[in-house]
Amino acid sequence: MSAEVPKKQFLSQEMELFGSPLYRPDPNQDSSASVTSQSQHAEMAFASDFTTFQHDIENCQKCPLGKSRTHFVFGVGNPNADLMLVGEAPGRDEDLQGIPFVGRAGQLLDKILVAINLSRDEVFIANVLKCRPPNNRDPLPEEVEQCEPYLRHQIALIKPKLIVALGRVAAKTLLRMEDTLKNMRQKAFTYEGVDLRVTYHPAALLRNSGFKPAAWEDFQQIRDLYQAKRKDAEVNG
Repeated sequence: MSAEVPKKQFLSQEMELFGSPLYRPDPNQDSSASVTSQSQHAEMAFASDFTTFQHDIENCQKCPLGKSRTHFVFGVGNPNADLMLVGEAPGRDEDLQGIPFVGRAGQLLDKILVAINLSRDEVFIANVLKCRPPNNRDPLPEEVEQCEPYLRHQIALIKPKLIVALGRVAAKTLLRMEDTLKNMRQKAFTYEGVDLRVTYHPAALLRNSGFKPAAWEDFQQIRDLYQAKRKDAEVNG
């Protein structure tokens, strides 16, 4: 994630995504503000209807992953969900079916949701990237640059009360920070103005069952926070 995109390549990508004239960040403006401004500029062209938005972007070819994917993985669940779960990118099973978290990790995620009195139909599940990177490698900076505006617009349309980043890669990509999962867990963050929490990716729990007690602790806190936010929304109308 630390590799920089060459300047010419970045300008070419910027023109393709945002059109002309080029968006040129103020050198005195901090980088996080620049990212937000670019995202807002890109989203001006996105549909305000959820189904139309999905239809408009599902044939995206803005990065090389568009040519190697089997399916574009938009996301699944309730478009009015109060809880949104975000992973890093689709895997092999997700690429084949076009649905996020459908392999063994997805089955475990479904069980975790049931354990906190939720179901897949009640939440919305998505990834930072909508296409599978070759060999399930980590997303590249240029891929995130092209795809993250889609996630941001999904959040703008869904208006969740809480976002959960599943795994270190998803968390560091969204939060623009290099840190360990251990340090990011149990801390309060925000993304696009929405409260965000970080926990283990279900695949990590399958690889190392020793993480499960900590993950269960995380999800109990996520459940309590989610329920408190829903109750507060009901009280305040």
